[in-house]
Amino acid sequence: MQNQPTLKFWNSNQLPPDWFRRQQTNQNQAELEADIKTIINRVRIEGDQALLDFTQKFDKAILTPTTIKISPSEIKEAYQQVTKEQVVAIEFMKQRVSIFQQQLLTQTNVCAFNEGIMVQTMLQPLESVGCYVPGGQAAYPSTVVMTALVAKIAGVKRIVICSPSNAEGKVNPLVLVAADICGISEIYRVGGAQAIAALAYGTQTIVPVHKIVGPGSKYVTAAKVIVSQDIAIDMPAGPSEVLIIADQYADARLIAYDMISQAEHGTDSVSGLITPSQKLAQDVQAWLTKLVAMTPRAEKILGSLTKYGFIIVCTNMEEAINLTNQFAAEHLEVMTNDAKKLSQRLTAGLILVGPYSSVPLSDYASGTNHVLPTSGFAQSFSGLSAMDFMRRVSIVECSKEGLEKVRTHVKVLTDTENLPNHSKAIDARFQP
Repeated sequence: MQNQPTLKFWNSNQLPPDWFRRQQTNQNQAELEADIKTIINRVRIEGDQALLDFTQKFDKAILTPTTIKISPSEIKEAYQQVTKEQVVAIEFMKQRVSIFQQQLLTQTNVCAFNEGIMVQTMLQPLESVGCYVPGGQAAYPSTVVMTALVAKIAGVKRIVICSPSNAEGKVNPLVLVAADICGISEIYRVGGAQAIAALAYGTQTIVPVHKIVGPGSKYVTAAKVIVSQDIAIDMPAGPSEVLIIADQYADARLIAYDMISQAEHGTDSVSGLITPSQKLAQDVQAWLTKLVAMTPRAEKILGSLTKYGFIIVCTNMEEAINLTNQFAAEHLEVMTNDAKKLSQRLTAGLILVGPYSSVPLSDYASGTNHVLPTSGFAQSFSGLSAMDFMRRVSIVECSKEGLEKVRTHVKVLTDTENLPNHSKAIDARFQP
């Protein structure tokens, strides 16, 4: 492989029409969905046996129905395989996320009283949720905190974690320790689309849940979208991405570091820069070449930057803003002279303002959630929060006097919609 990244480098007047699309071609997407539907259907029909077969096929691990679920002894053993510093760090993240999410829930009580009619919002936690925690070459205890802990804060009674194992059938010990710290004991060593199918429809071992949350590969994301016809999901949260909007005052070295940190997630991760400064764009490209050559996991980073990395030079900042909002990134870093003011005009799953607010901060220490919409879905979805584990129920209480005041309006509207018995139901309350 080449030893330096070759990002797409565009001037804004030369952008291809589909520059902002991160999806596969229609043909590839159709093939992917067909494969995922096959997996889902097998799990629905065969249950545990399908999970065992797919785990052996994709993860190279041989399981039995009795070993699909993680045992208490394995969680205890996991503590012997991690350091005290790692445990402290996970507990720190738990504290930060807990504070933010608990405060969020206190801001949602709404009660309005208007001329005899009282309307109140009541929050009720979901009964059960499934949290998908990715595996593979990296461990993601942070995703346990961002999903399972937040569900627990919301009051969900049954919280399930699914995470793929290695070839020996072992789930990363940091994931198990994080689950224990968050008070979660129902954990299954299954991953991929088959795990999503099991959470949605159940098997002999896994009881289905009411909602599925968590990030994952394109296979996991496709599976979530398919099962969303039958069960609630949080959002399409696929391969991770960062976009940086910057002006001539930004530090090119820091931008390069942030693009590299994003690229190490995997070769399908997206790292982009949009700027009106030609000099900054060239400086960032030079820093990327310099830093990648000496960075750990260089091969994966090179693959990511070459396939999905890009730099766009705009004619002015206004154009940069428009392109940034068109892309609607998962993570958006704003490195401009007026970053705080500019951030109010931008669209993204999470906006990070200024040179010290990098993506790794939001991933691990700010208290915000790093399960975020990707692939442009930030235009219509929000990041995961305690509210995603709640049902909002409206409570209405009306006095006779209050009903009398709206009675005429109700009749006009029910007549308009040709629903005469609606108004009769109101009239009946004023008849002897």
